[in-house]
Amino acid sequence: MKTMQIAIVGAGPRGLNVLERFVELIHKENFSENITLHLIDPGIPGEGCHPSIQPSHLLVNTVSSQITLYAPESLALAQGGESFIDWAKSQNYRRLENEFKQIPAGTLLNDMDYLPRNLLGKYLHHFYQRLCSMLPASVNLVVHRTEVLDIVHDGIYKLTLKNRQPLVADFVFLTTGHGYRKPTEADLTFRKFVDSHQQQNPLLAYYPTPYPIANLDSVKPQATVLIQGFGLTAHDTISAFTLGRGGRYQQTPNGLIYLPSGREPKLRLISRQCLPFAGRGINQKGLTGRHQAQFFTPQAVDIIRQQTLLKTGDPRLNFEQDLLPLLLKEMAYAWRCAVVKKKVSTQTFTPTAEEIASVRAIIWPLEGKTFNSFTEYAAFFRLSIEHDLQEALNGNMNSPVKAATDTLRDVRESLRRSVEYGGLLPASHRYFIEQFNPIINRISFGPPVRRNQELLALMDADILTLAGGPGSSITSDERTGKFIVRSIFNQEHWLEQADVIISARLDNYSPLTDASPLSSQLLKRAIIRPFRNGDYHPGGIAIDENLNPLDAEGNPQKQLWAMGFLVEGPHYYTHALPRPHMDSRQVTDAEIGVRSCLRQIRQHIEQKNQMVTFL
Repeated sequence: MKTMQIAIVGAGPRGLNVLERFVELIHKENFSENITLHLIDPGIPGEGCHPSIQPSHLLVNTVSSQITLYAPESLALAQGGESFIDWAKSQNYRRLENEFKQIPAGTLLNDMDYLPRNLLGKYLHHFYQRLCSMLPASVNLVVHRTEVLDIVHDGIYKLTLKNRQPLVADFVFLTTGHGYRKPTEADLTFRKFVDSHQQQNPLLAYYPTPYPIANLDSVKPQATVLIQGFGLTAHDTISAFTLGRGGRYQQTPNGLIYLPSGREPKLRLISRQCLPFAGRGINQKGLTGRHQAQFFTPQAVDIIRQQTLLKTGDPRLNFEQDLLPLLLKEMAYAWRCAVVKKKVSTQTFTPTAEEIASVRAIIWPLEGKTFNSFTEYAAFFRLSIEHDLQEALNGNMNSPVKAATDTLRDVRESLRRSVEYGGLLPASHRYFIEQFNPIINRISFGPPVRRNQELLALMDADILTLAGGPGSSITSDERTGKFIVRSIFNQEHWLEQADVIISARLDNYSPLTDASPLSSQLLKRAIIRPFRNGDYHPGGIAIDENLNPLDAEGNPQKQLWAMGFLVEGPHYYTHALPRPHMDSRQVTDAEIGVRSCLRQIRQHIEQKNQMVTFL
């Protein structure tokens, strides 16, 4: 009997979820047929975009006790599975100033620590090794440290690997994770300017991404660097130019200060809204605690959808009109509970005008505000960080601000129910993805408190400042060979010069713009198609509810599955890692694909046996 060949393309966290579900379901379903699993990734298995060789000053954006790869009640968990923080403690990691090392001295780790991403990479590889040790004899695991360049489907899948080794698979899981974009018009314009003016200004450079972070080592200390973005990628970039160049932070009675090494360039920050990301509130909810939605629930979304279908004949919703009022009410409810320090009756709760105004001020802090000058806006920016730090240190239950913004993390399933598979009208879908979702990221998925404390310390040390205000534009100056940031305020036009631009924003995945050869080939061969909601393409490839990609004709590819970042479009918020003792979308999606795969293998074997019996 033929041994079925299964390819998992991408061996980061999503690929590990798939491998773990094979271990789990083969055991649970007493599946004894021989199969070969091909795990394909150029990196160390498990690490994905968290390589263990990256600098230790690059931090994970989630508190370490809320990260795991072990599913609840799973075989792997029962056999000694550990969360990220428990693993780090068991490996004797300790904090030594700004670093984490395996040493007997130093500060013991605690559950509220934000650990380096290189440690996360080691944890993921450890999880991979655990899974390998649990594979039954019927499973042959073959690791290919290379990339997949092309896939041809002709009854079976023929994979072209970068190392030219031929590979044929009966089933394929696409779990490739984060990638890079093809050059945009702005990328090409900036690169052209650099190429034509570098002799005039030797400091001139453009980076469409800061990764790998070691690329930034070539930036000279004499340069002025413009960093586009305020999120995790921007903080990585700032860290590379400060801690990565020998600078140090020191805690004093008056707060955190920065001690420069003298090798830092001048750093300037800019983004579309030019608003700081809010720091994470100190967790007061425990390991598994979360806000229980009272108004903006999946059930409420379903009811509104049914009512809309009856009224209009179309089940798609308008986010601003149908759902945003419920979300604001949910946030106002969390606000009041934090103010009165107890649960409030939902039966009688009606938000006051002041509560709604407070919530709106969190979401849209520039609403109704104007600024006369750059100096005035820069003062507002700094004050925003200082106020937010006070709220964050008060905690996510004591601070009304952090209680309200934390609901946006805890109502993720309601947001998914609202948005996924084209659940919004196309124009409303565009508004949600391009305008409201960045707000969610800014106010509820921001950096650890420490990062914003560092931001203030760098401002005080004259290492870092804003480059402009909201709505700034970036051009180039042929005369000076520098980039120019232009900002318009009520009483002034502000100009800032820069030698280097770094685009510090993660690219959304789209098969139309992804730079990988595999995406281009899958699209060219009509194996996949972009996900669209009417005339709007939010990103991702089209899939059905079984995670099977749809081909160019809209037919599901039953022996092919895609999950994670590739399907951020039909799905929403796919990049979070699972939390301990809680069901996760990542494991659920992997199980859907693995169950289907094992079922098809069984059916194939049964059909073969029936044919033999008939003969």
